[in-house]
Amino acid sequence: MLEDGLSYPLSGDNTLGRIVIGSLLVAGSILVIPMFLLFGYLVRVLESTARNEPEPPEFDDWGKMFVDGLKGVVVTLVYGILPFALIGVSLTLSVGGAGSGNDAAAGILGGVGVIGLLASFVGLFVLYYLVPAALTNMAVEDSIGAAFDFSLLKDVLLSFDYLIAWLIPFGIAFVAQLLTSALVTFTFGIGIILVPTVQFYVNVSVFYMFGSAFGKVTGISPSRSASTADIA
Repeated sequence: MLEDGLSYPLSGDNTLGRIVIGSLLVAGSILVIPMFLLFGYLVRVLESTARNEPEPPEFDDWGKMFVDGLKGVVVTLVYGILPFALIGVSLTLSVGGAGSGNDAAAGILGGVGVIGLLASFVGLFVLYYLVPAALTNMAVEDSIGAAFDFSLLKDVLLSFDYLIAWLIPFGIAFVAQLLTSALVTFTFGIGIILVPTVQFYVNVSVFYMFGSAFGKVTGISPSRSASTADIA
């Protein structure tokens, strides 16, 4: 899975153009529209890899890609409500306890706040584990409601293939961080222009792993283009 994931972004035709466009979207993701377009493309990667398509999707049908990105952000926010709410409440309790002037109250509220923070961090790990599968099912079914189809998602989430797809990106992210730091440090800042390219490449690789694991577990049908390619 790791080798296939790392080679996937370089597969197919127009690789350079695809990576340049993706890098520009990463660089512009601090703005609203490029962020949604980038997320929409990554959702498209989830679908194509789940359907076992051998090449990364192209940047086309920009309107749909924007809508897919918007839906992906909505799904992520919905799943993130609980852990982020816990973080907010926990920080509020901790700060409120510290500023109460009462040692007993500060101790109780501080303890509750710490427990809440620990629970919220666990929630964030669950969020990171669950959301890619939810987004993949949304992309495959082309329905935002499919992101909350827990009867299907539980089979994916409890599978060994998906667990591996979840664990590998931690190592990739660590290496990517070292690479981006080296690009900035050892090129006197000039290499910073390549950081968006590294980030795009890593994102596509990671989303490939999630999508392919989802497809393997669910056994969904390949797309028409993939079927035609297999016959050929």
